[in-house]
Amino acid sequence: MKCQLSLVVLIDNTAGTDRDLGGEAGLSFFIETGGKKILFDTGLSGLFLSHAEKLGISLRDLDFLVFSHGHNDHTGGLATLARHFSETAPDGRKMHVPEIITHPRSFWLKEKEGKKNGSAVSEKEVRKIFPVNLSEKPVWITDDLVFLGEIPRRFAFEGGDLENRTIQHPDGKIEPDYLLDDTALAFRSDTGLVIITGCSHAGICNITEYAREVCGEAHVRDIIGGLHLIRPGPKRLQKTGKYLNRLHLDSLHACHCTSLPAKTALADYCSLGEVRVGTNLVW
Repeated sequence: MKCQLSLVVLIDNTAGTDRDLGGEAGLSFFIETGGKKILFDTGLSGLFLSHAEKLGISLRDLDFLVFSHGHNDHTGGLATLARHFSETAPDGRKMHVPEIITHPRSFWLKEKEGKKNGSAVSEKEVRKIFPVNLSEKPVWITDDLVFLGEIPRRFAFEGGDLENRTIQHPDGKIEPDYLLDDTALAFRSDTGLVIITGCSHAGICNITEYAREVCGEAHVRDIIGGLHLIRPGPKRLQKTGKYLNRLHLDSLHACHCTSLPAKTALADYCSLGEVRVGTNLVW
């Protein structure tokens, strides 16, 4: 029997309804499985730490910090977390520092319409505190949870998400940012895959196909995270909906960068689950 995976939403655009949990334009999930504790993204600010405390979650013994990509609404809390781990634990012991897993481009300088929207903390500064695993390839965190790495772009209708974005190479070269760092996690449960996304700039259909390939599992049970369907055209929504419908999902937990009109449209193709700060799911 496989291990269970539990996920608690620490940051989402939609606020929680109890414990004074606020919404933020970002995303952060706390994940436990196979004896490992994983923080997936850190939202836009340090609010995720406050929410973790209110929800009774300790982040002092994290094993991994995984970034879905390098945008500031997913990496914005990194500086706060770094300070958190530079402090002495209440019992005087030195805290265990988690390993960061992310794509090599996550810490490159990024701009959208001339404004910086990448990580405010450089790779050089990050490495002073955290061990870092930069990988374009899949990285297995446990026997059943995998960081997917760079996502192949196979569906043409999910392409073209440039939006006047640029990225700067470490050598100073500037080019259009195709968001090649955008990735996701996939978990093999007893009854199919659970896919955990940040923003799905790579396209949720592209992400799902690659997750099925990497995990050797065709059935997808659930998808949770941002789908980057903010103002999608009707053609893309229809094609995305038909793809998701063919998966026969138990539920789709679309959140963060998925607009209400997009959720409403997708509800015609699959069952939608509610997501807000404080949501706790177990697979």
